[in-house]
Amino acid sequence: MKSLDYEWRLREIMATRGLFSTTKLIPLLNERGVHLSASQVYRLAAEKPERLNLQVLVALMDALDCTADELIGKVSMPTARGRATGTDQSAGSEKGLETLRERGHRPKRATILPPDNG
Repeated sequence: MKSLDYEWRLREIMATRGLFSTTKLIPLLNERGVHLSASQVYRLAAEKPERLNLQVLVALMDALDCTADELIGKVSMPTARGRATGTDQSAGSEKGLETLRERGHRPKRATILPPDNG
């Protein structure tokens, strides 16, 4: 039996559109009639959803000007002996950073201002 899984690319798509904070996604969804709390939007971006309302999916696609194929990628599941344990530092988050860097997207450098003593 063929085992399939998917990867959720919302964070990556948001970053390519210049949205580095989930709170900036809230008004975009509200404009499209989808009203989610800040914690719901955070979980939507930070975790892979098991179930997703189609109205939310369509609102995300419209707000981010992307397709479902860009948001959701089909991947084959590794065999049981090749499955990652979550302790491998080279795979997870670094892969996402590499993809963003390859596409020419970089985070903006923070500017630290001196405290206002006025």
